[in-house]
Amino acid sequence: MSDLQDALLVSTEGIKKTILHGGTGDIPKFSTGTKVTFHFRTQLCDEERTVIDDSKVVGTPMEIVVGNMFKMDIWETLLASMRLEEVAEFWCDTVHTGVYPLVAKSMRRIAEGKDPVEWQVHTCGMANMFAYHSLGYSDLDELMKEPKPLYFVFELIRVQQPNEYNRESWALNDEERLKMVPVLHGQGNKLYKQGHYPEAGQKYKEAIICLKNIQTKEKAWEVPWLKLEKMSNTLTLNYCQCLLCMEEYYEVIEHTSDIINQHPGVAKAYYLRGKAHKEVWNEAEARQDFNRVLEFDPGMKKAVKKELAVLNMRMEEKNQEDRQNGANKSDSRMEDGEGDEEERIAGCVPDCPAGAHQTPEHARSQEESEVIWNHLNKNVKKVIASMINLNRSTRASTV
Repeated sequence: MSDLQDALLVSTEGIKKTILHGGTGDIPKFSTGTKVTFHFRTQLCDEERTVIDDSKVVGTPMEIVVGNMFKMDIWETLLASMRLEEVAEFWCDTVHTGVYPLVAKSMRRIAEGKDPVEWQVHTCGMANMFAYHSLGYSDLDELMKEPKPLYFVFELIRVQQPNEYNRESWALNDEERLKMVPVLHGQGNKLYKQGHYPEAGQKYKEAIICLKNIQTKEKAWEVPWLKLEKMSNTLTLNYCQCLLCMEEYYEVIEHTSDIINQHPGVAKAYYLRGKAHKEVWNEAEARQDFNRVLEFDPGMKKAVKKELAVLNMRMEEKNQEDRQNGANKSDSRMEDGEGDEEERIAGCVPDCPAGAHQTPEHARSQEESEVIWNHLNKNVKKVIASMINLNRSTRASTV
C-alpha cells in the first residue's frame, strides 16, 4: 500500500496524480546526477485544457539531471514517482507552478535555437520575474502576472545513472565543473599542437563555460571571482590563438578587447590583438598594441620585433601596389581623353547667338549686343584658363 501511495504521491500537498498508461518494471532509483529523459505537455485547467507547451510538437524530449538546480524542482518529484514508459497526468497547485513561465521561456528559446540564459540577469529566479515587464510570450506573461494551477502530462522515456552516460558541462555541479577545466585545457593544448584548431577551440570554449557558470555565483571582483577570471582569461587567449590560425581576425579583436577593457595589463591580449590588426591592415592599431606589449612584458621584445618586421614589409608592399594602381589609373584617364582639358572645359560653354540677351524692356541694337557679348566672352576665357592651370597644378602635386 505504501508503494502505491508513493507512486500516486498521495502524501504530497498540492499534487494530484492520474496514471494514463502503466509503465514497466520497478520505479527507477533517482540520485544526484541521474539523467532523466521524458516528454511533457503543459495545459491550463480550463474547459478546453489549453495546451501551453508540448515537447512532442517540438520534436525533442526534455532532459534534466537530478540535483542540478533545475528551477522546476517539483518535476523531479513527479518523475521520481513514475515507471519507465509510464504516462501520467499531474495536477499541480499554484504553489508549485509560480516559476513555470521562466522555465518555459528557456525551453522555448532552446527549441528556437537561441541561448536559453542570454536574457537573464545574474540573480535568482524570483528576482528575474520582477526584472522584466515581458517574457516575450503573451501566454507566459499572463501566467507570470497571475499564477494558476497547471496540468503536467509526462511520458518517462529513459533514466540513466551518473556512470551510464557521458556528462556534458551543463549537467555537472560546480565541483565537477572545476575539476573538468584542467582536463579540457589539456585536451585543447594537445589538439592545438596537432593542428586541429577548430577542435582545440571547442575544448577551450567548454572550459570557459564551466568557469563562467561557477563565476556567476561569486561576488564580482572579490578573490574567488578574480581567481576564476584569471583562469577564464587564459583560456580565452588560447581560444583566440586558435581563431588566429583559422583567420577569424575580427573575432580575435573582439575577445582580446574585452579582456583589455577589464584588465589593461595583460600583455598577451595586446600581442594577439596586434597580430589580428596586422592581418586586417590596421597599421596604426597594430603598432600601438605591440608597443604596449613591450611596456608590460619586455621579455617579449624578440617576438614583437619579428611581428613589426613583418608588418613593415607588408605595408611597404601594399604602398607599392597602391602607387602602381594609381599610376595605371592616371594612364587610363589620359588614354580616355581626359588630358584635353581646355577643349573639354570650353565645350561646357555654348556659343551664345546674337541677341540672346535681348529683352522687350531693354532692347539694344545688334552692334551693342555683339560688343557686350564679346566682352563677356573674354572674361569667360580668362576664367577657363585659370581653371585649367589650377587643375594641372593639382594633378602635378598628386603624382
